[in-house]
Amino acid sequence: MSIFDLFRQIDSKRGGLCSKPEFIIAFLGNPGKEYEGTRHNAGFFVSGIVEQKYGVKINRAKFDSLTAEISESGRKILLLKPQTYMNLSGRAVLKASSFYKIPAENIIAVCDDVNLDVGSIRVRRKGSDGGQKGLRSIIDSLGSDGFPRVRVGVGKKPGGGELVSWVLGKISAEQTDNFAKAAADAAEAALMIADGRIEEAMSRFN
Repeated sequence: MSIFDLFRQIDSKRGGLCSKPEFIIAFLGNPGKEYEGTRHNAGFFVSGIVEQKYGVKINRAKFDSLTAEISESGRKILLLKPQTYMNLSGRAVLKASSFYKIPAENIIAVCDDVNLDVGSIRVRRKGSDGGQKGLRSIIDSLGSDGFPRVRVGVGKKPGGGELVSWVLGKISAEQTDNFAKAAADAAEAALMIADGRIEEAMSRFN
């Protein structure tokens, strides 16, 4: 072991600045003003709640994303907002996870779900993409579906319309309170998973 490795090991045990993140929370969405407040950007909305909770800004450009770091129960967590657009979210997640050597089971994806009613969330340890293209991109990029995900309900598409128009539309004023509650629950669930309490999160929120 080199002297630099020894310093990193000592610093990591002390919780110093050189310790690397153990978890990634990836908030999925589309960058740009035109997508703000859309159903597809539920993940970005959740990221704002985490920013407020920890008093940070996810604004450091890295890994084709905006990033920040927080600590929870002695664990360092990388907060990631991919700027690649939803369909290429996996590219950003792979860059970050490869750099820090973070395994799939320590990557938590937060995204919208058109199969859930507004106001509800669903926590899963792993699984298929369920038609969510950001999750599909992460699965394809990592070569694994073994990462936890927190899905935020944005409501089922009404009959007759196109799905893309629905997810790029905005939550109605009547549903704002329910959506905000679900986003707050999603933020808490993601942080619980990063704290090693995924079973508790699934029991509480599913």
